Amino acid sequence: MPTPILYYVPGNASLAPHIVLEEIAMPYELRLVDRDNNEHKSADYLKLNPSGLIPVLVDGDLALTEAAAICLYLADRHPESGLAPALGTPERAQFYKWLMYLTNTLQAELITYFYPHRLGGESAKAIVQAHAEARIDGMLDLIENQLATNAANTKSAWLIGRQYTVADAYLMMLCRWTRGLKRPARARTHLNTFLVAMLARPAVASVFEQEELLLPPY
Repeated sequence: MPTPILYYVPGNASLAPHIVLEEIAMPYELRLVDRDNNEHKSADYLKLNPSGLIPVLVDGDLALTEAAAICLYLADRHPESGLAPALGTPERAQFYKWLMYLTNTLQAELITYFYPHRLGGESAKAIVQAHAEARIDGMLDLIENQLATNAANTKSAWLIGRQYTVADAYLMMLCRWTRGLKRPARARTHLNTFLVAMLARPAVASVFEQEELLLPPY
């Protein structure tokens, strides 16, 4: 079997799939995409991902895009890793719910915050960014409440109750993106506990070292 290849940029949306690959403890190859020289717009890269976005996972003949899809694929391809609840269970349903919330709601709002000019041009940048930050604040409060409930009911720091899943890797990635906000994720009690628990995982520490990411802040 060929070794899977993850095309990545440090701290980018490739961070969650990178953590998942490390958690699975399987051989893989990292290929840095040189965005400074527009490598993500090159003909070779666009063959892998016509949108020119990062990441891409190449696994044999499969070239898979979208970070959440890559995380799900890896969890399902390696069920022995226990990185997703069993199919057809209530826990799996909650897993789907939270992963979709992270990618479709929180991540989408973070993209609006970081690229406000896409919605209203430079003249509206400050207004768009302020409204996005307010919405992100509410979303993080919702996740904080879920983690508080889990802590009370299961004594767990993870998003899906007792089980650590790829949703936790995804949440870690998005929380890190909030580090420059007025009230980052780590300012909340249970999200901070979650982040500390994540950084204590050898796989996460290894990824941060490989990508040369500073910690803290996270």
